[in-house]
Amino acid sequence: MNSHALQELIRVEEAWNLAMVQNEAEAIGPFMADDWTIIGPDGTQSDKPTFLGLVKSGALTHDVMECDDIKVRIYGDTAVLTARAVSGGKYQGHAFRSTERVSDVFVRQEGRWHCVLTHLSRIAAPTGA
Repeated sequence: MNSHALQELIRVEEAWNLAMVQNEAEAIGPFMADDWTIIGPDGTQSDKPTFLGLVKSGALTHDVMECDDIKVRIYGDTAVLTARAVSGGKYQGHAFRSTERVSDVFVRQEGRWHCVLTHLSRIAAPTGA
């Protein structure tokens, strides 16, 4: 395993999360490939222009975006990063907070890692005690 690439991808993920809570589309966009796609926990799909448009308009804001349990697998210029994530903020005026399993597929383009696909799966709250 290329430990330099592994550490680089973890830093990219952490910087992307920081950009998300800054709620600035100009800071978020460079982490995404132009053809980036996100699949939400409910199966809905969106693209980079739509997502960044929501951020620019203020319809989507984040006050928390944190990851742990990060695992990275690298395949040449492609990498798969999985993590447990907590995200929260507001979407169209409604507060949200969720714990999710995130899968990000990155491709190294022009010497930088760009995410081409994000898939989110909600982690169910524990039942009973």
